[in-house]
Amino acid sequence: MSAFIVVEGLEGAGKSSVIGALVKHLEAHQLSVITTREPGGTPMAEAIRECVKQNWDEEKVTQQTELLLMYAARSQLVENVIKPALKAGKWVVGDRHDLSSVAYQGGGRGVSLATLSTLRQMTLGDFCPDFTLYLDIEPELGLSRARGRGELDRIEQAGLAFFQRARETYQSEIAKLHNAVTIDASEDINTVQANALSALGGFLADKGLHT
Repeated sequence: MSAFIVVEGLEGAGKSSVIGALVKHLEAHQLSVITTREPGGTPMAEAIRECVKQNWDEEKVTQQTELLLMYAARSQLVENVIKPALKAGKWVVGDRHDLSSVAYQGGGRGVSLATLSTLRQMTLGDFCPDFTLYLDIEPELGLSRARGRGELDRIEQAGLAFFQRARETYQSEIAKLHNAVTIDASEDINTVQANALSALGGFLADKGLHT
């Protein structure tokens, strides 16, 4: 038995700390777990991540370039890491997946859903997470937390309106999914982790695992 669990959310939502709590909980149930991040997770995908994240002062990064790089990195990760791990019976906990592109490149950048659908079908087919946790946070608060970690990267500097559109898209897309739970990420981290673990417990129960 294995599963692909994804944690989604805007900058500053607390994905890393929640992922750490999820992994600890799963391992306590004697499950073999690996973590991934997007973009990234393989040597090539990590190189793509650097291209996407860094500030290119001498050159504008077009929306099309950003979008294609995201899906190129995702394809490398899914085919070379996630699918083999699931086949081997491991659980995979991912920091972002395809929904991030729908929210950021779709909602934030304004790329059409038709274009996103075409790229998704080309690179992922019918592959999708078994369970998604969406950490919902006001963009102002999330960006404030992100600034507290240090200098913002190129995407984090996209502006408040960008993240407001991304959040609205996240919320509308999550509402369509039967295997997703929204967590209020504005709470203190202990509460956020507790709520995330409670949601994970429900998913594990559905899989026939005692929590």
